[in-house]
Amino acid sequence: MVFATFMKRLNKLICFFNVGGMCRDYFAKLADTCFEHFGDRVKNWGTINEPLHIAVGGYDTGRSAPGRNHNSAIETYLAAHHMILAHAAAVSIYHSKYKDKQGGQIGLVVDCEWAEANSDKIEDQCAAQRRVEFQLGWFLHPLYFGDYPESMRDRLGDQLPQFTEEDKELLKSSTDFIGLNQYTSRLVSHAEDSVEEGHFEKAQQVAKIVEWEDGEIIGEKAASEWLYIVPWGMRKVLNYISLTYNNPPIYIMENGMDDEMNENVPLHEMLDDKKRIEFYKGYLASVAQAIKDGVDVRGYCAWSLLDNFEWSHGYTKRFGLVYVDYKNGLTRHPKSSAFWFKNFLKDNLE
Repeated sequence: MVFATFMKRLNKLICFFNVGGMCRDYFAKLADTCFEHFGDRVKNWGTINEPLHIAVGGYDTGRSAPGRNHNSAIETYLAAHHMILAHAAAVSIYHSKYKDKQGGQIGLVVDCEWAEANSDKIEDQCAAQRRVEFQLGWFLHPLYFGDYPESMRDRLGDQLPQFTEEDKELLKSSTDFIGLNQYTSRLVSHAEDSVEEGHFEKAQQVAKIVEWEDGEIIGEKAASEWLYIVPWGMRKVLNYISLTYNNPPIYIMENGMDDEMNENVPLHEMLDDKKRIEFYKGYLASVAQAIKDGVDVRGYCAWSLLDNFEWSHGYTKRFGLVYVDYKNGLTRHPKSSAFWFKNFLKDNLE
């Protein structure tokens, strides 16, 4: 893949995981091997993609591999802790051995569902701040400040592992950029007894809702139950990262919406994806507004080029700009959004 994209002169951003877990030494060895063999062609590296979902899905709700949920009050945060240290170890190797001669950069890819307070009440405002810190701050605070957010320390206490002084030294300047996956947003209010699933969600003491107090929905819904189309949330996430972490370079790694796979809908209707076009118009406008605000956005990736295997949803959700016919030789059919995106890039990048 690296050689093929090199021949096409495509700019690559490679993100790797480690088979067998996130043990720091093994992950560092994997990263070192990749840097050594591919670093002359790959100039952008992401260590771990969406560590929040790995920790929560794998060790809290148990919906993702390895499917553990019997000791979520400990294992969830321990898994995240070791991913953070594995990331820092990989970055340390790249900075010390390869960065100067290869001229690349390396970062962590996080995701965030923006949280907007549902009212002006101070408890709801604090709940919204807390929700964002439990998502972004969990992984970014250690990289910039050497420890987890106070809101997490206050609520989790000894359930959160401690960073040693050696760890904190390793964490300093352990990212050249932040990769961001951003799809949707939620309204939140304070909830003493959260009804959300899993220890991680309950510990935040927030209620996630999709309606304003007057009953208006936060945004139109896509196919996935969690994906509401809220373009203004993108601008807010970008500004939050900029203000909290001293305006780091940001690459938007994933942003998109899905259609339901429906074999009863004619192909020409599936290809006429006006809703997706409006999605990208709104979100890209929000990114442009954030750039005008002074946020250092360096790049943007739509999710996704092709319809693909969407983890636990399999092939039932279609995020692609290009339709893939799974029953007829995986034939590709560009959707209307693909042509729109082509023209958008042509008109704005010339």
